[in-house]
Amino acid sequence: MWPCGGRRQRRLGGVALLISVLWLLLRRFNWSELIPLRLWGRTLGLQTENSQFVLEGMPFRIFGGSMHYFRVPREYWEDRMLKMKACGLNTLTTYVPWNLHEQERGKFDFSRNLDLEAFLSLAAKNGLWVILRPGPYICSEWDLGGLPSWLLQDPEMQLRTTYKGFTEAVDAYFDHLMPIVVPLQYKKGGPIIAVQVENEYGSYAKDPNYMTYVKMALLNRGIVELLMTSDNKNGLSFGLVEGALATVNFQKLEPGLLKYLDTVQRDQPKMVMEYWTGWFDNWGGPHYVFDADEMVNTVASILKLGASINLYMFHGGTNFGFMNGALEADEYKSDVTSYDYDAVLTEAGDYTSKFFKLRQLFSMIIGQPLPLPPMIESKASYGAILLHQYISLWDVLPSLLQPIKSEFPINMENLHLNDSSGQSYGYVLYETVIFGGGHLHSRDHVRDRAQVFVNTMYVGELDYNTVELSLPDGQGFRQLRLLVENRGRVNYGLALNEQRKGLIGDVFLNKTPLRNFKIYSLEMKPGFMKSLRHIAGWSAVPDYFVGPAFFRGRLWIEHQPQDTFLKLQGWEKGVVFVNGQNLGRYWKIGPQETLYLPGPWLWKGSNEIVIFEERTAGRIIQSVDIPYLGRTQYVD
Repeated sequence: MWPCGGRRQRRLGGVALLISVLWLLLRRFNWSELIPLRLWGRTLGLQTENSQFVLEGMPFRIFGGSMHYFRVPREYWEDRMLKMKACGLNTLTTYVPWNLHEQERGKFDFSRNLDLEAFLSLAAKNGLWVILRPGPYICSEWDLGGLPSWLLQDPEMQLRTTYKGFTEAVDAYFDHLMPIVVPLQYKKGGPIIAVQVENEYGSYAKDPNYMTYVKMALLNRGIVELLMTSDNKNGLSFGLVEGALATVNFQKLEPGLLKYLDTVQRDQPKMVMEYWTGWFDNWGGPHYVFDADEMVNTVASILKLGASINLYMFHGGTNFGFMNGALEADEYKSDVTSYDYDAVLTEAGDYTSKFFKLRQLFSMIIGQPLPLPPMIESKASYGAILLHQYISLWDVLPSLLQPIKSEFPINMENLHLNDSSGQSYGYVLYETVIFGGGHLHSRDHVRDRAQVFVNTMYVGELDYNTVELSLPDGQGFRQLRLLVENRGRVNYGLALNEQRKGLIGDVFLNKTPLRNFKIYSLEMKPGFMKSLRHIAGWSAVPDYFVGPAFFRGRLWIEHQPQDTFLKLQGWEKGVVFVNGQNLGRYWKIGPQETLYLPGPWLWKGSNEIVIFEERTAGRIIQSVDIPYLGRTQYVD
């Protein structure tokens, strides 16, 4: 018995020694560098303690960067994450866009480039924690702040409130979203260490009960990690909700700004949820840039004050398709396709001087070597691409589109389409019959821009600034056509409930409201573009032709495709599709002059390019290896 007992004691002693060594290692472990795989003992998560963050009881500092999976081709997700790590960041933040995941009411999509689970798991694989910002509203210079447009079918809709029609839709969406998110929380072995409650609600603040509703919607579906809110200084005190840590958003560090957080919450860690590394652009304006040295100096000052930080954006990406948002302050301004944002990485994921300056700063703070930055992918210049065929929109109508007949104009969202979810994006053509000419007046019912035609003759445009036109006289009955573009719904401010598009009311000819419309939906979804490929009527492009029309050509690639940029000099306004992918809008008023074309969307061999041009078409487009985002202006 004694020898057996001695061995047992030695084993127990060895186990005790092993536990002691492990405890010492864990106490000394740099949790900011922890790779978030499934680990035993995950019980505490991210907490606040004595004005600092602690992760599993150890002091922790958030060095975060924003990157949105829906703005970056899936094939490039990991590359951008590795660049985050190489810059010294330990946390990734992302929004979740409701209007992409539920484009039609009750139909949910978390596949391909919208595979949120894959994105978050990839962050974990690459050693990044995650702060998730699931909305339901996200702002983000994204159409309607990420809210689906079918919500606006209800004429009484009150977005971002506890209005029953809104909360029922949010509940249904969260019922599908949260089962994806919950297993990926820290305490369940995943990378999510915090979840944001809504977004910048203090700047909206229409319902004092709303933030509590959103918080409980998260908690009741299994969210157990630290909750946060996010607001600018002016909205900070109006966006609070009990049980969530308040964070602040800004670009310029005003004196006392971080201390202002103490006035709304005592003895809590300070967090800048959005430190704006650059700014976004609007059509007709400049390309905004923010001085790299000023940015890095401000980041250093924030960190010197002991705060945690998230860089918005680390990598901006692209507003592919029709998904850009808009501003409406003194006037309506839609955002450009590029979301380059003058961020730490460019739109195409290349390094900027901001990256290397930040890498040096974070390396000094962390006090150990950082991973080497990944090699950048070379860009291609494929040269001139001839658009050799075209087909007029007027020739497409009878073959591909069935009109909706209505006595009255119907706004885009209320068209009986897409399983009664309406039309979300693109264009709508309204046709009616008139006799004679006269004075056409929109009564400001055009959202956002209408080209006006009599038969096929272009007459002019109606928009927010131009509300009346003279129609030429003519004999007999003629077709009046209004091709209305939704240029992007406002994503920030108090006007969200008024973002219906198309014709939102009557248009008058000689003070008489127009009636008896044929309404054609031009959402330009993949099915439509596929059908367009096989339609009869394509012909050679003449020396001079004006739209609206579709133009097509071929790009032949001999070797492995690479990223490139399409320059549309000589074209006026429209949309570009490559192999069925909607790259987004172009417009000669700038500032943006090139569209980003990711290499993974190209094929070795023949690639189809289709352009919908509203007015003046060129004959060629150029594939270049350098983007041009327009004349620059420094952010004040």
